Amino acid sequence: MLLVNTKEMFKKAYEGGYAIGAFNINNMEIIHGIVAACKELNSPVILQVSGSARKYAHHGYLLHMVQAAAEETGLPIALHLDHGANFELCKDCIDGGFTSVMIDGSHLPYEENIEVTRKVVEYAHARGVTVEGELGQLAGVEDEVSVEADKANYTDPDQVQDFVTRTGVDSLAIAIGTSHGAFKFKPGQKPQLRFDILQEVMDRLPGFPIVLHGASSVMPEYVSIVNENGGQMANAIGIPEDMLRKAASMAVCKINVDSDLRLALTAGVRRHLAENPTHFDPRQYLADGRDCITAVVKHKIQNVLGSADKA
Repeated sequence: MLLVNTKEMFKKAYEGGYAIGAFNINNMEIIHGIVAACKELNSPVILQVSGSARKYAHHGYLLHMVQAAAEETGLPIALHLDHGANFELCKDCIDGGFTSVMIDGSHLPYEENIEVTRKVVEYAHARGVTVEGELGQLAGVEDEVSVEADKANYTDPDQVQDFVTRTGVDSLAIAIGTSHGAFKFKPGQKPQLRFDILQEVMDRLPGFPIVLHGASSVMPEYVSIVNENGGQMANAIGIPEDMLRKAASMAVCKINVDSDLRLALTAGVRRHLAENPTHFDPRQYLADGRDCITAVVKHKIQNVLGSADKA
């Protein structure tokens, strides 16, 4: 099966009250782990690449591995650029076979965000590629994204209709209380999503797909393993999964997961090496990390996204 864009999968997700998992990829083991879970549960999936992951693994390697996953499984798979920093990066990914891109102009003044987003949309749509834009800024640090807590801001619902109309984006990432990275909240701080903002956005954009970034729940079983083997993750606090499931039942059609995959892979590798200190074959310890990723993705599909049997 050829790679697909997100248009049809988001339409089905909105109507069905579920979300598609957008999982960040960096290497073969991560791709294998994600796709194994999706194949077992017959779930559509978005495999997304940050600018730094693209530099690390190289565009062509990632593209062909994702194409191989689509051919082998027959699943609807979209290859998406996460947090595209500028038009040039989005253009390179579009020309290079990506089926979806995000242009992140959320740090720019409103009119400049509209301008650069519209430019990407015009180029992408002429080539059958879907585009995600962003309004509002999430706090946290992850790859290219680094926003101080006092610089973060919620999405203004009064802007969303104008933004979508003038840019022509296919989906919109909004800020309602999620945060990038594993350390999302201070110790003792209670995570809370602003469902009132999400509802206002839904009212202004009926039927339009919404995206949540920074939505890893920081699964405690993997945090525990990392801590036991030299990690310092004791204060990591994620987004409660019941909140994410509620968002998926509303207008949220794409939920991004990155930190949970990093934790799972690291936990699997550290546990393997702690139990087998003489092992040095990467196929042995990376296989355990890959299996942990599969377990995480299966859990997300079944307990957060609701996308099982939706392929």
